[in-house]
Amino acid sequence: MSETRVSLFLVPTPIGNLKDITLRAVEVLKTVDVILAEDTRTSGTLLKHLEITRPLQSYHIFNEHKAVEKLVERMHKGEAFALVSDAGTPAISDPGFLLVREVIAAGLEVQCLPGPTAFVPALVNSGLPNDRFVFEGFLPHKKGRKTRIDALAEETRTILFYESPHRLIKTLEQLAEVFGADRQACVSRELTKLHEENVRGTLTELIEYYETNPLKGEIVLVVAGKPEKRETREERQALKKQKWNSGD
Repeated sequence: MSETRVSLFLVPTPIGNLKDITLRAVEVLKTVDVILAEDTRTSGTLLKHLEITRPLQSYHIFNEHKAVEKLVERMHKGEAFALVSDAGTPAISDPGFLLVREVIAAGLEVQCLPGPTAFVPALVNSGLPNDRFVFEGFLPHKKGRKTRIDALAEETRTILFYESPHRLIKTLEQLAEVFGADRQACVSRELTKLHEENVRGTLTELIEYYETNPLKGEIVLVVAGKPEKRETREERQALKKQKWNSGD
């Protein structure tokens, strides 16, 4: 049985430390016909470091709707593409979903390689429960922001956000207002880089810390979910008595 030809590879790239590229990622990037890059300058620097010389084509949020149809046509003709973002796994808070959807709809093969993504190490580093979590990505900048936060008020799973340095304090303040000032959280920045930092504490403690410690770099904010209410012994006995009296 012949192998199915892959038309589109989603290739994760390092989020900081260039050594985090996988051997398979290097192999794919060396063999595809074209590499689609969110920023050709950023990806060009990585490819130069890896000594890979393949054609680069720009593919980003501002041109993806126009580019998709032509890319699918080229894939039908036999060309194989790799999609990379500036850092991490493509389509995770980055362009890519639209292309993947249309390639699949066209009956072509898509493969996503495993590799770096910022929220996984941030979640594990946080020390917060990681058996169940929800990834929210970037909150809306303006319209719909409060609605999104309010909708998470009863969420019991650990919540993950991406955030920019200049909006972090505002986000922490809004979360503290809705979730409570004593909710535990962790801010991770510059993951895998020389100045990696993971700051843990309550939302209030994090607000106070970053009011006097300005920060730069990519940020992942991990917030504990709402504590699940545990029945007291008296509540359990009352419920048991109620069921007994009702004949259940």
